[in-house]
Amino acid sequence: MDFRTLLKTKEFVILDGAMGTTLQAKGLEMGGTPEAINIDKPDWLVDIHRQYINAGSDIVYANTFGANRHKLEKCGYTVQQAIPAAIKNAKKACEGTDTLVALDIGPIGQLLEPTGTLTFEEAYDIYKEQILAGADADLIVFETMTDLYELKAAVLAAKENSDLPIVCTMTFEENMRTFTGVAISSMALTLEGLGVDAIGVNCSLGPKELYPVVEELCKWTNLPVVVKPNAGLPDPVTNEYNCSPEDFAEFAEKLIPLGVKVLGGCCGTNPEYIKKLAEMLKGKKHVSVHNDIPAACCSPTHTVVIDQPRIIGERINPTGKKRFKEALLANDIDYILGQAIEQIHAGADILDVNVGLPGIDEKSMMVKAVKALQGVVDVPLQVDSTIPEVLEAALRAYNGKPIVNSVNAEDSSIENVLPLVKRYGAAVVGLTLDENGIPKSADKRFELAKKILDKALEYGIRKEDVYIDCLTLTASAEQENVMQTVNAVERVKNELGLKTVLGVSNISFGLPSREIVNHNFLMMALTKGLDLPIMNPNIDSMTATVRAYKLLTNIDKNSVDFISHYGGEKKTAPAATGTKAEIDLPYAIENGLKKEAADLTAKLLQETEAMNIVNDMLIPALDKAGAEFEKGKLFLPQLIQTAGTAQACFEVIKNYILSTGKKSVSKGKIILATVKGDIHDIGKNIVKVLLENYGYDVIDLGKDVDYQTVVDCAIENDVHLIGLSALMTTTLVSMENTVKLLRENNVDCKIIVGGAVVTADYAEQIGADYYAKDAKESVDIARKFFGN
Repeated sequence: MDFRTLLKTKEFVILDGAMGTTLQAKGLEMGGTPEAINIDKPDWLVDIHRQYINAGSDIVYANTFGANRHKLEKCGYTVQQAIPAAIKNAKKACEGTDTLVALDIGPIGQLLEPTGTLTFEEAYDIYKEQILAGADADLIVFETMTDLYELKAAVLAAKENSDLPIVCTMTFEENMRTFTGVAISSMALTLEGLGVDAIGVNCSLGPKELYPVVEELCKWTNLPVVVKPNAGLPDPVTNEYNCSPEDFAEFAEKLIPLGVKVLGGCCGTNPEYIKKLAEMLKGKKHVSVHNDIPAACCSPTHTVVIDQPRIIGERINPTGKKRFKEALLANDIDYILGQAIEQIHAGADILDVNVGLPGIDEKSMMVKAVKALQGVVDVPLQVDSTIPEVLEAALRAYNGKPIVNSVNAEDSSIENVLPLVKRYGAAVVGLTLDENGIPKSADKRFELAKKILDKALEYGIRKEDVYIDCLTLTASAEQENVMQTVNAVERVKNELGLKTVLGVSNISFGLPSREIVNHNFLMMALTKGLDLPIMNPNIDSMTATVRAYKLLTNIDKNSVDFISHYGGEKKTAPAATGTKAEIDLPYAIENGLKKEAADLTAKLLQETEAMNIVNDMLIPALDKAGAEFEKGKLFLPQLIQTAGTAQACFEVIKNYILSTGKKSVSKGKIILATVKGDIHDIGKNIVKVLLENYGYDVIDLGKDVDYQTVVDCAIENDVHLIGLSALMTTTLVSMENTVKLLRENNVDCKIIVGGAVVTADYAEQIGADYYAKDAKESVDIARKFFGN
């Protein structure tokens, strides 16, 4: 029986529990590589798998969670050795049963661009290597993922190199976000679009704490939902989890009415937990839930539901824009970013991105623009090109669920574009034109709209993901056909039930007082069912028309949005269309305009003291971003982008000071280390980035750092502030031992501790001076310590 059949024939599918917990119980040494056990002690694995099978598991996860080329480096085994051995052990344990074996794949352990340095294609290759090595498994599971972009690379690697079923689970915190800020809706829309077989959540929290996360997820998908909670929450002092097997099953039972299909256990669980889970599920019926998933597009952190008129900003397009063409030819990405930020401040919900211009490599520029935009803004993007190769490159590079602009009713367009839309899980704009051009009549345009819809459905694209553009004809040339466009919009909306798109400003081309014509035509189209006006949101009368329409049609309940924009003095963002002097340094830093910020810093240094720039502009801008991060209004990728922009400014300042022969700017030295036995350093690396961007010199000792190494480094470099990180409960003893050794050697220092399993109480218990719950708090502690 395969996984897909199992889902159809069983009321519930039961997974196994934790591997690390059981390996430690058998004697895995702290800091040891679990995947090395596949070869060194295969009997351990066979026994563990059999325990889970006997407890009731329908699927066991092979011991391959960290079996990638980076994590295996120190143990001496290759991916091609560790993964087949793990699957062989699991298959041996399954002999005589119907139990399936999953190739279990976790995160690489490095952040992808633009937050980190690992490229998308590098991540793809790492996952491809694991997938090819695990070809004998029955299914592939990607679990404990926090970065949707990394997960997309993994899924594409699986789909393009294997026919095995794919299960994806991400790790959410109590704020309903992953570590990198991924929204539950964005996860569901993206992964279902990519065509995986089941999605869900695992790790981080127990079944009780995961309830609201699972409840939200079950509203956003019709795929089987997987839940693999921890055994409650860990006690950093005892390393014990606070949820017993009985309580675990009791809390898990409350998830059943939500529609959960697949259940298992993660950190802290063992065969007894799975046994209790299986006993609880025995005789129970799966609750089938069908959701009407709305038309929507998303970035990782923000979902836009097309349940009301949404503005698509049109300004990232060289057509008729001399300055934009110059920016493309000069590879001036900051200008494009400025256009994006300006439109969002003005009211754009989605941004159209078109970089087609003779004389440039459109494919390369499109990828560059998409990546740069997603590093700075969180609104979804509409990738706009007439070239299928450009569209595919953009779709591959995009993080989330984008809109493709566009396909038309020509057979060649349908054959080239719709397979891409399906493969990458996008929505698509269908243009009502064919080889004969744009029809004059509404009836003919309706026919072409229906053809596009029918073909999209044949390709397996959801009806909700097809948006129709009935094409605005210029009133100055075809005045008699203006109403044909509006009537076509009405028919497509009412008879086909599709979302509609129009490029509004085309209506007034060649006429005087274009703004008057545009906003009146916009209101006409809105009343007939226009959902997605493509327009310039910087023209206030246009955005005001959309807001007024929402007010008058009771979409904007109690006029909240309208009053918030027009009830007082309206604040506008600095224009991104003119000279660099129009944008100040704090604005450039806050919005991630790296080149702009560096240029402004260089200019300011001609008339302003370096430390005044640092203290009056750079630090306040970083503080503002940090405050937004703490409020949940800004997420990790944007925070890192802001920090990177500030870093570019610091580099300009440092180089300037060196050129004048003065002492370099430094606010103090700090040691950072992930403690002995712990190879997880993403959190520590983020702390490093922020500290450096606040002007501190960081000595990064890396991961799995010996106690004595920290002591020696502090003494040799005269460092008085040390930061220690740990992600696993099993390595907390290393944190305690490091603190103890520092004290025994009378090192004159203060110690900050942090990490997913560390608490303020534990910090106090082991004698640390500070506890930092996140990277921003580490910076706050450093500023307090150094008095700057």
